[in-house]
Amino acid sequence: MANSEKKSVLIVEDHTLIREGLRSLLSAHPDLEVVGEAGDGREAIQQAEKLCPALILMDLSMPRMGGVEAIREIKKIRPTIKILALTVNDSEEYVLATLKAGADGYILKDSSHAELIQAIMNVLGGKRVLSPSVSEKVIEGYLAGKKSETFQTPWDSLTQREREVLKLIGEGHKSKEIADYLCISLHTVEKHRSNLMEKLNLHSVSALTSYAIEKGLVVK
Repeated sequence: MANSEKKSVLIVEDHTLIREGLRSLLSAHPDLEVVGEAGDGREAIQQAEKLCPALILMDLSMPRMGGVEAIREIKKIRPTIKILALTVNDSEEYVLATLKAGADGYILKDSSHAELIQAIMNVLGGKRVLSPSVSEKVIEGYLAGKKSETFQTPWDSLTQREREVLKLIGEGHKSKEIADYLCISLHTVEKHRSNLMEKLNLHSVSALTSYAIEKGLVVK
């Protein structure tokens, strides 16, 4: 592939060392060009709209806005962009939520450099990609009937805004800070908090925080 045909890539990762390592790896490939970086989901949306890369390599557990929410928003404004999730979280529930948001692939951070490059090229070629262990879990879950449309977990019942509030609660933000950050009223934040406690059957901030960490919403 000639240099003029290089595929542009946006790297979204909140850890600087990992981001620099990914940039070095991808820049060394003759068919890829890193055109930008982002450290959280909100910045990713801004960069995606501005740069319109061929592919976004997206971490999922980040401060401010996580990867799943960012994927959903990016696919709304730039549906042609391919998105490959890169994460340590291999739970079936998280995988399905990411794919439902619009991700074109899901690969784990314990993959080799060669596996990552191959996944990127496959996604750019129009293929769906899942790490082998992730594929096994999704298939096992499907065969076990976990994907039944009549079955909904408490997590499934949360709205996007409720998940954003849960993430910010998990990061230790107070109600006033959450209201200012999301540009909503304090009353609305308290209503979301009440809904979260009712839907999840959790009745303290510490319990909500633990749940947010369990779901990968909070960077540990």
